[in-house]
Amino acid sequence: MRKALVLGASGGMGYSIVKELSGRGIKVVAFARTKEKLGKLFQDDSNVTIQTGDIFKETDLIQAAKGVDIVFQSANIPYSQWEGKLALFMSNIIKTCKVQSAKLAIVDNIYAYGRHPEVKITEEAEKNPHTKKGKIRLEIENLVKNSDVEAVTCHFPDFYGPNANNAILHFTLQDIMKGKKARFVGDQTIAREYIFTPDGAKAIVNLAMMEEAYGENWNIRGNGVITGKEIINMIRKYINYEKNVSTVTKIMIKMIGIFNADMREAVEMFYLNEEPVVLSSEKYERRIGPLPCTPYEEGLRQTIEFMGRNSLDKFGNII
Repeated sequence: MRKALVLGASGGMGYSIVKELSGRGIKVVAFARTKEKLGKLFQDDSNVTIQTGDIFKETDLIQAAKGVDIVFQSANIPYSQWEGKLALFMSNIIKTCKVQSAKLAIVDNIYAYGRHPEVKITEEAEKNPHTKKGKIRLEIENLVKNSDVEAVTCHFPDFYGPNANNAILHFTLQDIMKGKKARFVGDQTIAREYIFTPDGAKAIVNLAMMEEAYGENWNIRGNGVITGKEIINMIRKYINYEKNVSTVTKIMIKMIGIFNADMREAVEMFYLNEEPVVLSSEKYERRIGPLPCTPYEEGLRQTIEFMGRNSLDKFGNII
């Protein structure tokens, strides 16, 4: 791989993929909507070229992908737009790869697996999603599978890490960093799985550089499961935060959803806080090698340090 395009480069996983590629000496086109944010993230990186555009415009994507070997798809849109627009922009990405003869590496979530309580999910597990968004993700997966683009799809648990501002843990971390009373989404005693974005970036880049990985799905696990209470205790050891952390319940999400379309769409996914889906990466470890797995304590430390180095607006975004 000599040159890559990263869509959604200003997001958590996109940022880490750009940094991982650049760290390997690969030229990167970092694509997102906002030039100012891209500039602040990558201004000192000589391997990175900033490109702004609209993922819904084929011409913007085709221009950005000129001369690249692989397109990394890590862009996302609000839940409320998934039903009408997710397939549209994925179709644009597929067409872009065809026009530019590029391969495709996709950052995906676990929604298409649906409910699988108390078992570690392998790539062979039946995908029978019971939620609207899970069904949409499965439709997108089939859209890619039925195209003639060489693609590798990685399923990840929830993210946390540097610049992962849309992640569920960031909701808690941003208030802690401001010294405010923080809230944690879901029961703090239930153990869930999260992945540190630099680890996820290493895994998907490793796969994208291997011919034999294409045409397959890959589950990329985190470093085991962890409860909200354990996360909060780790944070308390690292920074001086003594306030109580309250719990955001499903009922609260429903109430907020009366006035907010995206929160209304989030309600059906709340089952993941109650019946966690845990991934098995046995396939990756058997065929590729050891999986990058940063301990939660270290990952949280690096995340907090990144947040501390950057000013945050009231929404927890870099300004």
